[in-house]
Amino acid sequence: MRIDMTLTAASLAQPIERLWDVSAGKILSIDKTWKPEMGAPVFTVRGKYTARGWTEWTQGFQFGAALLQFDATGEERFLRMGREATVRYMTPHITHTGVHDHGFNNISTYGALLRLMNEGRIGEDAWERGFYELAVKCSGAVQAARWTKLPSGGFIHSFNGAHSLFSDTIRSLRALALSHQLGHVLMGENDVRISLLERLVHHAETTARYAVYYGEGRDAYDVRGRVAHESIFNVADGAYRCPNSQQGYSPFTTWTRGLAWIMLGFAEQLEFLAAGFPGADSSSRIHDGGEGVTAMMEKAATATCDFYIDNTPVDGVPYWDTGAPGLACLGDYLDRPSDPFNEFEPVDSSAAAIAAQGLLRLGHYLSSKGKKKEGRRYWQAGLTVLNTLLHEPYLSADAKHQGLLLHSVYHRPNGWDCIPKGRNVPCGESSMWGDYHLREAALYVQRVARREQYLAFFS
Repeated sequence: MRIDMTLTAASLAQPIERLWDVSAGKILSIDKTWKPEMGAPVFTVRGKYTARGWTEWTQGFQFGAALLQFDATGEERFLRMGREATVRYMTPHITHTGVHDHGFNNISTYGALLRLMNEGRIGEDAWERGFYELAVKCSGAVQAARWTKLPSGGFIHSFNGAHSLFSDTIRSLRALALSHQLGHVLMGENDVRISLLERLVHHAETTARYAVYYGEGRDAYDVRGRVAHESIFNVADGAYRCPNSQQGYSPFTTWTRGLAWIMLGFAEQLEFLAAGFPGADSSSRIHDGGEGVTAMMEKAATATCDFYIDNTPVDGVPYWDTGAPGLACLGDYLDRPSDPFNEFEPVDSSAAAIAAQGLLRLGHYLSSKGKKKEGRRYWQAGLTVLNTLLHEPYLSADAKHQGLLLHSVYHRPNGWDCIPKGRNVPCGESSMWGDYHLREAALYVQRVARREQYLAFFS
């Protein structure tokens, strides 16, 4: 990446305002054409959102987008749209025991509504508050119950089964964090009270240890900051077996959206821990500040953010996997802007949208801890990525296209992405998570530019 050190949050105010103008029409278009029986919208095919029967992990982004639109613009119709859809359609997600996606679905909806009430953006209502709090409490506990125990700690396993740790799941820790913040615990056999904060930390430790590499000689492909999408364990004895990848090119290359999830997940949890541990047990191993936990998260966050910066084209938008074989045909692709219309490998703008916020939050966190130089580097890198996404060819200004962020990729190995006629690789389409995270990053920077309340899921 070529980090633009001249950008400021204020300098992005005009393109962000344009984003919200474009975004409004996209949300309304999807709401007009979407039918519940179709399943949650996942990605576009020739400009129209379609479902994909795997898991309904994107529904929270669908309704959460309307809440972000309200948050950014104050338009009440988007609040009504997001709130009514959350109440009507999101209930099954609260108690969904079969997925690792609670932080995506429920914090983007129930959690967002609770945050807006906490911030005074929507009116205080005791019953409504209790409803949102109960949803968040249950979601965090259900997510924490999806647990694989290891000899030391454990992890929230993916929908693949008890053997499987996904890099994505680091962002589902938001559900555990909010539930814990509200004073909730997971009740186990014999009425054992299980701390959601401790499960959060154990999952983060396991992810940092096995999903993230540090250039310390772990294997022949140990490059600092690279990420394995999936880590495989022997459930009989808890032993780690090997890296794996579901949506990336291979276990020994880095799927860039998995990288981005870890960048953002650890940065957010560093912010949460810096705010304190409400309700932490005095006997907890993370009591008295959790300095070891913070160091672990900082190490993972900085390594992955550095890897992203070093392995992404100059404008901050990565190709879908850093080891994708077609990259060899692109020459010095890191020394020029990303090319979503090339004939060899797709870019993934959704990875960029997620990573932008991870870079920004890590930069803000480090600066707040007195590490001004390091913090500014990550902050400016985040602004650089976001600035690229706010303009063509990534921002979709075509009113006929329901997507907001173009050139997103879902599952390249499975061939699920739309390839336009006459081309060899996917391009020109959008994803629900890419659109959502572009909006979330834009709202984050907008609040900074306006010196409004800092945007955090745990407000």
